[in-house]
Amino acid sequence: MTVVIIILAIFVLLLISKGLVIVKQAQVIIIERLGKYNRTLDSGLHIIWPVVDKSRQINWRYVKTDFKGNKYVQIKSETRIDLRETVYDFPRQNVITSDNVSIEIDALLYFQITDPTKAVYEISNLPNAIEKLTQTTLRNVIGEMELDKTLTSRDTINSKLRDILDDATDKWGVKVNRVELQDINPPEVIKTAMEKQMRAERDRRAKILEAEGEKRSAILIAEGDKEAKIARAEGEAKAKYLVAEAESKAIKKVSEAVEKTGTDPAQYLLAVKYIKAFNEIVQNGDKTVVVPYEASAMLGSVKALEKIFKS
Repeated sequence: MTVVIIILAIFVLLLISKGLVIVKQAQVIIIERLGKYNRTLDSGLHIIWPVVDKSRQINWRYVKTDFKGNKYVQIKSETRIDLRETVYDFPRQNVITSDNVSIEIDALLYFQITDPTKAVYEISNLPNAIEKLTQTTLRNVIGEMELDKTLTSRDTINSKLRDILDDATDKWGVKVNRVELQDINPPEVIKTAMEKQMRAERDRRAKILEAEGEKRSAILIAEGDKEAKIARAEGEAKAKYLVAEAESKAIKKVSEAVEKTGTDPAQYLLAVKYIKAFNEIVQNGDKTVVVPYEASAMLGSVKALEKIFKS
């Protein structure tokens, strides 16, 4: 009798231990009763009927690293569904652009389960379905673009992939938050050609910049010479103007002085010019000085000066 009681006590304890379920934060458990969906257990302590109630399993994808540092994918069946954002690092895959260039693309997918019931009952293998859907969608998107556009439009590709995948996985209770292309690798031949093209483009830009610099320098030099000549011409014109103005004032004063003596001002000015010209002739150093016939006029002018000075 005692043995039976002990066995019953152990059985009851086992039932109680199996009937108490603790769910962690950001996790849920799908409970089926006699093979039919019963309820979803949120975080906290719950009581279920052992044997009658069972948790439904879901496949989950894990990326592991071996002792050599190599990464590999492992699929496990889990009874607890993680509601946190999950990242899937897909292996590299070959895709073909619209201009028939084969490239390798390494993609990351960030998603989150929003409806655990759909994630369990609407798709049999959620990780595999997401991976295949991402691969086929990536091929379709890249297949509509040329290589140059693919290499320069990562943001556009990421946004387009996210919209397509989010719409397609909504039926599975999954929300795709982001899609990131880690790396895009064209063939080595294409890489070499692109490097040559970029080098030629850099050389062309350098020559253009150098030519523009020389052109700008020549323009500045020409403008500087032009401004210098203008300034010089303006200075000479101003100097001539000042000299002419001074001579005008001097002539005016001389004329006023000459008129007081009763002498013709024109005769006075003519005498001054003759004397200045004769002085330049004498200073040339020639031994022989030829006096022009008009010297008599000069002598008359000198006499006029004599009268002026005396008065």
